Amino acid sequence: MTETTTAVTSPEAIRSWLTERVASYLERPAADIDAGAQLAELGLDSVYALSLCGDVEDHFGLVVEPTMAWDHPTIDAITAFLAAELAA
Repeated sequence: MTETTTAVTSPEAIRSWLTERVASYLERPAADIDAGAQLAELGLDSVYALSLCGDVEDHFGLVVEPTMAWDHPTIDAITAFLAAELAA
């Protein structure tokens, strides 16, 4: 993994990107999104959860299960999952 790739796939970068995506779906400022809150409690519905999976696949080049947002129900949990997948 190159230094640039490592910076883009750091947990901080992943969390920031996920927070921006979720904020976009919910039409709220990213600063209002709690990375530790349940996505469903934030208002993310199943359509957006599936869209998030597609965005993750496009952005990170990973294939993820369509249940990713249910298996990892917070931005922090998805961040940890993706960081581990990208490090493998």
